[in-house]
Amino acid sequence: MKDLITQEVIKVPKGVNVSIKGRVITVEGPRGKLVRNLQHVSVDLKLIKTKKQEVIHLTVWHGGRKQVACIGTIKSAIQNLIKGVTQASGVPSPSYSVEGFLYKMRLVYAHFPINVIIQDGGKWVEIRNFLGEKIVRRVDMLDGVIISESTGQKDELILQGNDVNNVSQSAASIKNSCLVRHKDIRKFLDGIYVSEKTVVQELETEE
Repeated sequence: MKDLITQEVIKVPKGVNVSIKGRVITVEGPRGKLVRNLQHVSVDLKLIKTKKQEVIHLTVWHGGRKQVACIGTIKSAIQNLIKGVTQASGVPSPSYSVEGFLYKMRLVYAHFPINVIIQDGGKWVEIRNFLGEKIVRRVDMLDGVIISESTGQKDELILQGNDVNNVSQSAASIKNSCLVRHKDIRKFLDGIYVSEKTVVQELETEE
């Protein structure tokens, strides 16, 4: 059975400019600009401006079960764009500086310590001595993602960026570069794993 119409509404916070053209949505805010192409999904996107605020209407006409399920995915994608360019909490505050999305990764090893060398200001990273191997693994960060070493925790990496897709994919690339092969993975647990997915929203700035 198909529903006649399914709708969702997204409120655009103050300080954010949204433009929609041919299912290509552009979001600009204090932290920068993000663009997402949604032409592969049959969803009507309309930006409605009122005196109080702007809202984005998402509509699916005569959609089946799969088409209706897509509207929630598109809504989350747009909300993540807004989060990435504004305050991570969604409520602008002049006394806070937000760095967008933040992933934490931990280095796990039993005998051979994993050596991580961050290069070019956090744009790419070298991984050495994984399971004692001589091979040097290089992982490039995606656009807008910066990697750094944690100052408060040993063997921890921090990835930050505005686009949650790029941050998560960069973390996945690091994890996949250190897979244990031809051994029992129940015994050999070495690798670099994501330990926390969060946003930075409590870095107070000095006035």
